[in-house]
Amino acid sequence: MSTTLTGAPVSPGRAAGPAVTMPDRVPEPRTTRLAGDDVEDAVVQLTRAAASVRDELTDRAGRAAGTAADLLAVTAAMAADPALTSDAERRIRSDRLTPERAIWDAARTMARQLEKIGPPLSERARDVRDVRDRIVAELIGVRPPGVPSPDHPFVLVADDLAPADTASLDPAVVLGIVTSGGGPTSHTAILARALGIPAVVAVRGAADITDGETVLLDGGAGIVVRDPDPETVAAAQQHESTRRAFDGTGRTADGTRVELLANVADPAGAQAAIEAAAEGVGLFRTEFSFLGRANEPAVSEQVAAYRRVLAAFPGRKVVVRTLDAGADKPLPFVTSDSEPNPALGVRGLRTATLRPGVLDRQLQAIARAAEAENADVWVMAPMVATAGETAEFVASCARHGLRTAGVMIEVPAAALRAEEVFAHAAFGSIGTNDLIQYTMAADRMLGELATLSTPWQPAVLELVRATCRGAAVHDRPVGVCGEAAADATLAPVLVGLGVRSLSMTPRALADVAAVLARVDLDECQELARLALSEDDPIAARSAVRDAIRPVLTDLGL
Repeated sequence: MSTTLTGAPVSPGRAAGPAVTMPDRVPEPRTTRLAGDDVEDAVVQLTRAAASVRDELTDRAGRAAGTAADLLAVTAAMAADPALTSDAERRIRSDRLTPERAIWDAARTMARQLEKIGPPLSERARDVRDVRDRIVAELIGVRPPGVPSPDHPFVLVADDLAPADTASLDPAVVLGIVTSGGGPTSHTAILARALGIPAVVAVRGAADITDGETVLLDGGAGIVVRDPDPETVAAAQQHESTRRAFDGTGRTADGTRVELLANVADPAGAQAAIEAAAEGVGLFRTEFSFLGRANEPAVSEQVAAYRRVLAAFPGRKVVVRTLDAGADKPLPFVTSDSEPNPALGVRGLRTATLRPGVLDRQLQAIARAAEAENADVWVMAPMVATAGETAEFVASCARHGLRTAGVMIEVPAAALRAEEVFAHAAFGSIGTNDLIQYTMAADRMLGELATLSTPWQPAVLELVRATCRGAAVHDRPVGVCGEAAADATLAPVLVGLGVRSLSMTPRALADVAAVLARVDLDECQELARLALSEDDPIAARSAVRDAIRPVLTDLGL
């Protein structure tokens, strides 16, 4: 008999197949004391194991692209984090612990410290434990944690997935993802969308699913069906065997233009955007030139890196985001490691207050790259809170000849004072991941808070509307570049609120385009009113899905 479980919908699509559950965690090592002569050998073993894990993750990062490569690079750097390994070495020498016990205890201390800080840095605690398990597995000679590799396609079921695991999934083999933890903006959700794998997270009852049983999931509706009937399974499998294409022009049914752009993190991501027919780039993350380094990259190095992306989009818009360091992306030459709450600290544009030269040199590099290529380069700053910050950033861009300068709307204060902000900014791009986090005060990694950490929250939608209204006073365009842009059901709501560009993972472009092409602007505005009339996100999403159910059903969404 079929049983239906519900969770948070994070990556659209239907999938059905046998369930495969994640293996048991690496066991906690016993507390064993070393003999005196074994201490230095243990330190060497630890160093080699950490380096091996780092190299393996780095290799995987090199073979990945976009967001996956970014997250894997950060996790690889953590495997060789001096703070983690030196603490473990200290425990080996002072407490004579085995290397596996020492790294276990050191990682536990670091993870607890991160969790006390709060989001988004607390999200790194999961990565610390993942790295710990991999180092321990290397030390004791067991299979490292990771995704199983059966000889058939399957639906992966887990408590949650580390970025290193999710980024390595093969969409041809992993039909879908079901987790009991995580949230709509967790790393699992972000990477599932990037890979085009249907996924539902924060599923109550997922822990009871066993290996081999047939499950069906609908990543658009947020449901998981145990023991579905054969006809439903066959329909889901037939749908997943076909993939629609995007013709390169986003529009509603009545011809209202909605730019459909791609989020890009590196040159490989630019190629994926081109292949998906993206109209341009709505978010070019420049961190790939900075992450994993002890020193700031030279201007010439930045110019070369940016040109590789700009060259892929001659004559088309590329929105370059300046360095978004801080919080879960610390950089030794920009950020402090002693902030009590980095999520509310010196991050994004705020780093320019302490290190103005870093921003100035980056703007110089962006300007030089723009002059050398033919892309239509726009520039925006992250983590802007006030009109004054906006004016200063726009003036800095102008000094470098960058005339189209805007801001990201991630802080509620900027949304509420949008009219004043857009008196200076040429455009705005709403970063929904952080806007949700700061509006709802909810850690996106906690499954218990999944209903809070969603763009369907009426309070978040109100801030989107406020942003668009403030921008309209000055005739400034507003886009969305957060994960919300990849939600094909939410897309018409955003358009109805006044958004005129959506930037997303390339794989989501075709689905979003297909839905928009089936609704006109009046319908979008009515859907926006419908969503805002509800008191909670689940009701808002359900009301919108019910209103356009024939469209979603016809498109298999």
